[in-house]
Amino acid sequence: MRGMARITVPAAEALLDQRLDVLDHGFVRLVDYLGGDARIVQAARVSYGEGTKTVREDRALIDYLLRNRHTSPFEQVVFTFHVRMPIFVARQWIRHRTARVNEMSGRYSVMGDEFYLPRPFEVRFQSDENKQGSAPLDVPEALREQVIASLREGQQRTYADYERLLGDGIARELARINLPLSLYTEMYWQIDLSNLFHFLRLRLDWHAQYEIRAYGDAIGRCVEAVAPMAYAAFEDHVLHARTLSRSELQALVAALDPARLEQAVAAAGLRRTRRDELWRKLGLADPGDAGAPDAGAPDAGAPDDPALR
Repeated sequence: MRGMARITVPAAEALLDQRLDVLDHGFVRLVDYLGGDARIVQAARVSYGEGTKTVREDRALIDYLLRNRHTSPFEQVVFTFHVRMPIFVARQWIRHRTARVNEMSGRYSVMGDEFYLPRPFEVRFQSDENKQGSAPLDVPEALREQVIASLREGQQRTYADYERLLGDGIARELARINLPLSLYTEMYWQIDLSNLFHFLRLRLDWHAQYEIRAYGDAIGRCVEAVAPMAYAAFEDHVLHARTLSRSELQALVAALDPARLEQAVAAAGLRRTRRDELWRKLGLADPGDAGAPDAGAPDAGAPDDPALR
């Protein structure tokens, strides 16, 4: 059997082992990757090195796969990251149990004297409506400074206690237990693209805590370098998309003016298959192909693509 050469992506190669700084002492580093857009279309077409057609067809196929939730081809692309983040961020991160993780251990290593301190504009009030979120209110400057000073003092005091325990010969596994969640930790994190998109959907959402969103931005930059077509489809169909409940959809459809909707769809330049999908989502009859853009041309990579059969 003829072997396949490893897929390399120039933008990703340039990013390998580059430190992307996050917060005050954190970083994201792309250690390695397996595959890219080409691997996704190869897997979808079940071929060995001959799955790639034209760039336009590959882009359309990836777009079709993602918007129709055909996720298994995306699992063929794998990322390995080296990340440093505050422990409280790591505890949110580790909730994504679809990855392989190896984290720094305070039982074997002496923890470093690096803590996360928010910048003044990052000091936030608690939201009265969202128990796990902050409120979009300005914190007075004097209070911001007081908060940061209090955090810094607590960090310094606790780390001094930690060093004193180590100096007295106390075991590292015990000396570490009072260290705060603001202490930085490190881990290697390996995950496939399908599950990474799920991570980014949650962690780039505006509801997510600011600090983990900052890491999501850096991770997203790496993903875009490795698989730009897939990332563009993710942004379109997942990250910036919204879902509606049945009752919400019914209310929306009842308020629609079909004629104006048809004009808006035509102005959007949707191809035939995308237009048909929209009418089906809304539960409306297709007003017809007359005057619609690309009425006779299906998307490359759409269900009638023989490569998907």
